[in-house]
Amino acid sequence: MLETRIAEELACIRQAGLERSIMDLHFVNPVQARDWAGKTYLVLASNNYLGLTHAREVIEAARAAVFKFGTGSSGSRLTTGGTFAAGELEKRLADFKHSESALVFNTGYMTNLGVLYGLLKPGDVVFSDELNHASIIDGCRISRCRVVVYKHNDMEDLRRLLETEKVIGQRFIVTDGVFSMDGDIADLPALAVLKKRFDACLIVDDAHGVGVIGSDGSGTAAHYDMPDIIDLQVGTLSKALAAEGGYVTGKKILIDYLINKSRPFIFSTALAPATLAAANAALRLLQTQPQKYLGSLRANTKLMRRLLKDGGLQVVEGTTPIIPVLIGEAELTMRFADKLRGKGILVSGIRPPTVPQGESRLRITVTAAHSEEQLRQAAQIITALWQELRQGEEKEG
Repeated sequence: MLETRIAEELACIRQAGLERSIMDLHFVNPVQARDWAGKTYLVLASNNYLGLTHAREVIEAARAAVFKFGTGSSGSRLTTGGTFAAGELEKRLADFKHSESALVFNTGYMTNLGVLYGLLKPGDVVFSDELNHASIIDGCRISRCRVVVYKHNDMEDLRRLLETEKVIGQRFIVTDGVFSMDGDIADLPALAVLKKRFDACLIVDDAHGVGVIGSDGSGTAAHYDMPDIIDLQVGTLSKALAAEGGYVTGKKILIDYLINKSRPFIFSTALAPATLAAANAALRLLQTQPQKYLGSLRANTKLMRRLLKDGGLQVVEGTTPIIPVLIGEAELTMRFADKLRGKGILVSGIRPPTVPQGESRLRITVTAAHSEEQLRQAAQIITALWQELRQGEEKEG
């Protein structure tokens, strides 16, 4: 019976053009990957914003950690899995984010679950942006607290809800810093006013902000020059910092509490030494050479946005390297992405339920490691193919 039900659901997913599948890739450098058949692709779909996954210093740090400490941590941090690399990384992250303390988790997803599940109590209310990442949504769900969703980046709607919703316990405002599908940035100055007015705890998921925005690349707080306004900053090691894992930074009392109360941290095997060493090395490169990496990323972002817009594509306005190209229909979006794959370009086709019906898109991302020639060639192929697809749609219509 179970298999019959699942088969029917899968058939419905396929019929709607929403089936997902895994494509194995071997990255030969930060921006090119090879599949099982040996075909090489230009990747415009990764979150490796600074291109540090293949940086010599990062690779050497990971290799040295394997030889020195072995391949695994052997247990949770609170039993047998504590390593010097984790402690060093947490100190560096806290300093980077202008916070008192930090705590590393196994993934960014588990960080949001761990923070929300660990902090929220009955009677608390979470005010959550409607476009927040799935990990925030799931963290709120498992906390069993009441969740009030406000319109995306709409501070007037948030103010109204903060005023009208009855709250017995603590108010929490939770938002992405840089939103993963649209690439826009949370309105931190307005959030700061509301946080103070309603005595709320402000949590910002800066997964797509670190290494992307701010004069030093440290994210949303630096972007607005407001280093002390966010209570807890969640982040990831798997994007700009070229490794795996997640972290949270904030006041020491909050981090100490999470060490004792966050089940995803307490009961997870610690990250491997090589992973932590790689993240440490990547963060060190960003801190010591911010202009080198951020300058390249921002120049590439500006170039690619302009080329796609000049080519007639509907590009969502913004400044981050997350470049959404609105297509509309899910089937057309995925056909576009498949045809680009056939031409050696990998972009992400995003469709429901990740985005609302009618807002399917190509999610194009650029990195500091892309060359100008690569971006110009890719933009030319993307815009030419889009013209072909549009003409085909018009003929069929």
